[in-house]
Amino acid sequence: MALDEHATFLDRDLLSGGSPWRLLRLPGGSRVVAERWRGASEVGAGEERFARTLLQQGLLHPVPPPRADVDLVDVVIPVRDDVDGLARLLADLSGWHVTVVDDGSVDPGSVEECALRFGASPVRLSQNRGPGSARNAGVSATSRPLLWFLDVDVGLDSPLDVLGHLQPHFADPLMGAIAPRVRGGGGPSVRDRFELRFSPLDMGARSGLVVAGGPVAYVPSACLLVRREAFGEGFDESLRTGEDVDLVWRLHDRGWLVRYDADTVVAHRARATWPRWWNQRVGYGASTAELAKRHGARMAPLRVDGWTLAAWSAVLWGKPIVGARVARVAHERLRRRLASTTDEPGKVAGALVGRGMVGAGGPLARAVVRTYGVPLLMVALHPRMRRRALALFAAGTTWRWRSTRLRITDIPLAVGDDLAYGFGVFWGAWRSKTLGALRPHVTKSTLGLREVLGLKPRGMDRTPRSG
Repeated sequence: MALDEHATFLDRDLLSGGSPWRLLRLPGGSRVVAERWRGASEVGAGEERFARTLLQQGLLHPVPPPRADVDLVDVVIPVRDDVDGLARLLADLSGWHVTVVDDGSVDPGSVEECALRFGASPVRLSQNRGPGSARNAGVSATSRPLLWFLDVDVGLDSPLDVLGHLQPHFADPLMGAIAPRVRGGGGPSVRDRFELRFSPLDMGARSGLVVAGGPVAYVPSACLLVRREAFGEGFDESLRTGEDVDLVWRLHDRGWLVRYDADTVVAHRARATWPRWWNQRVGYGASTAELAKRHGARMAPLRVDGWTLAAWSAVLWGKPIVGARVARVAHERLRRRLASTTDEPGKVAGALVGRGMVGAGGPLARAVVRTYGVPLLMVALHPRMRRRALALFAAGTTWRWRSTRLRITDIPLAVGDDLAYGFGVFWGAWRSKTLGALRPHVTKSTLGLREVLGLKPRGMDRTPRSG
């Protein structure tokens, strides 16, 4: 086991981190055990319950030795017409148990011939029903305990190596699914180079549990290993896009763990033309409406505390002093509340306010631009609003490059990426007659207006009458 690299002790026994982020007070000498796991070590006798607690809260990660057993795995590949891509993928899976599901191809004979040529079992759907339906059909035609879903545009340098890093995680009886990092395949074009850095399927360089609202909110089904027992009723066949997000969240709701392994990387080809590239992004945005119907506030475009939103709105409107006062009052209030429970209330309060309020600015701007980029640019047409709207748009756009080098050629693609996704969100909301994917989730704060304004608590602002 290895303690998450972002897990931090804020005082003697107060641990912060996890997925989603939380504070955990450790009893007794638990810190010594947790610190030992920081360097990756075995779970000792009597430490199993503690390890399970940290594991299920995303503070501890398993580090199993690589091991692959192909005979326990059924590979399911949905395909429609992409015979060349299918041939490339099947060539790497020679000797595996592979089921190819033809999802209504124009030339089904070519797909079947390709599958048989590489020793795969073909399943044909007479009409195109979408990737979720195709995968479900493949599952119905197989029987092994692990299901490996692969898309034809995924490239595997070594399938055995990828499986060897993913499969051992199923030693945990609660592990329902695991996915590697999916990066762009690269290539000579501007589009290929952009995808290598900003593929929509890339969940980032940080491994961890997959939890809505956490650092890794979902994983794509382009390369996903699932326990058959956990698969249940499978993908929602009414969803043409976003069916993987829905599946992962339903697994979590049923008590299964879903993990993202960023250290294991596969490649995914970019769309071959600009229209297909644009339509892919629009489709991802449009899928949020139906997901919001099923999963409510999990699909909110942004989640923010009310006073955090007020503080950063004040900064945007040229009133940074107001924003700083909100942060200062929040810090002082939290410091007083922690005074009796921690030896370093100032340090802990500073870390919490810094992360929750001050550090929310960049992600908040990014979330606004990602979903509301189109109306934000429309607002910028108004002379009095132009400067602020463009400042917010620039902040949200450039936040992409917070951990990577900015390339000038990436800028127009980044803007197009966000606008296409945002357009899709609005289109999906109109088509599905729901505002769930457009409605921010603003949480109520315990910080009161009177505290921010520096007024006495209600009931203490009147001068007592003399007898």
